[in-house]
Amino acid sequence: YAGLESRLISKVDAVVTATPSIADRYREVHSNVLCVANFPRRDELLTTNGSEHPRDGVCYVGGISPGRGVVEMVTALWHTETDTTLFLAGPPPSNQLQGTLSRLGGWERVEALGFLDRDGVRRLLARVVAGLVTLRGTPAYREAYPTKMFEYMSARVPVIASDFPLWKGFVETEDCGICVDPTDPRAIAQAIDRLVSNPEEARAMGNNGREAVEREYNWESQASRLLDLYQSLKAQARL
Repeated sequence: YAGLESRLISKVDAVVTATPSIADRYREVHSNVLCVANFPRRDELLTTNGSEHPRDGVCYVGGISPGRGVVEMVTALWHTETDTTLFLAGPPPSNQLQGTLSRLGGWERVEALGFLDRDGVRRLLARVVAGLVTLRGTPAYREAYPTKMFEYMSARVPVIASDFPLWKGFVETEDCGICVDPTDPRAIAQAIDRLVSNPEEARAMGNNGREAVEREYNWESQASRLLDLYQSLKAQARL
């Protein structure tokens, strides 16, 4: 498949990828490769009532599976010292996984919301202290831009994220959350307790994340790059 892919790519005018690591791989076989990240729109998930609304609990929004860290998230609630609720928003897990989760000690403090539309996600993010994105360290996740992390940031929600080097670079540079070992429920619990117990710190991290999205990590910045590519290809076609 790699050989077939290389041959096919050699016949196209440009290649668009979602992450730098994929772009680097394709640049080995093509000279015109552009990375266009799947960042959120600046204001889609931002509430209009500022950052002073009451916040409680933490959330995870996305697919619910072991690879996305749901077992560790739920287990972390068993180790928290604060009385914190985890709001799970996403398609219902398989029956087997649901059985596993319901037997975990932290499940009694989980509120499973099911699938939410974009307005539902916006309203959820308006009420939580932090957003979890503690995915396990598979190759696909370690080198990916986690869209949900930037969505949390866009809504002024500090993140609790896996300590992958790429992700850690974002979070520590922007001071918008805490990175933890995604396989360690106690580390996740400590991060939850820290943000729940220190609302001023959580608010500051949330504002930092929002500023980063306004400045750089937004779809508007990426769309302009994509449109520039289309214009350049259109101009070349006229030659």
